[in-house]
Amino acid sequence: MTLNNVKLSLNKIAKSLSEVQDAREFLLKNTREVIILCSKSIISVHSGDMKSAKNNLKQADLLLKKYRKKATPDLKRYLITPEQEFVEAASLIAIVEKNEIPSEKKLEVLPESYVLGLMDCVGELKRMIFDKIRMGDIDNASRIFDIMEKLYLYLYPFSMYDKVLKEARRKIDVDRILVDDARGVMTEEKRRSELIKALTKLQK
Repeated sequence: MTLNNVKLSLNKIAKSLSEVQDAREFLLKNTREVIILCSKSIISVHSGDMKSAKNNLKQADLLLKKYRKKATPDLKRYLITPEQEFVEAASLIAIVEKNEIPSEKKLEVLPESYVLGLMDCVGELKRMIFDKIRMGDIDNASRIFDIMEKLYLYLYPFSMYDKVLKEARRKIDVDRILVDDARGVMTEEKRRSELIKALTKLQK
């Protein structure tokens, strides 16, 4: 009895696993650049530099398209984190520019990436609301809060898929707190605005 068949099979399997491992390491290393670009895009949005925000997002999109070709079905999960960052940045840009948030198909991302990216976007909207209030732009703050609240309500049912959608429940719990905080601030700001209007009328 010989082990020729075993040897041939194991050599073939080893080669295949080596290729998968190399592709995995490539994705882990290179998708960090996508995450950095998306972070820069979000920072640019908050600072009002929409040109830089779009430019960074475009670069991230090009890199993602390139890396998807490397991702076999077994490795697609390594695209979820960079893709969700991409969804978050793209959604934020759309909201600021008063456009529709792009669909999962339009962004060419995995379903998990899309849902998790939108969940992360809720936190950025809270930050934006507070910035608008500080600048005295209450109308825009109110518009963004409406989007934030609706987005949370649409996303809430996905907490039940926590076993297959990593960290969905935790993100939704965080989003609930963020929405409640933003609602409290918006309510207080509206009361303050109404009081100022009432006092102004009395002084006339």
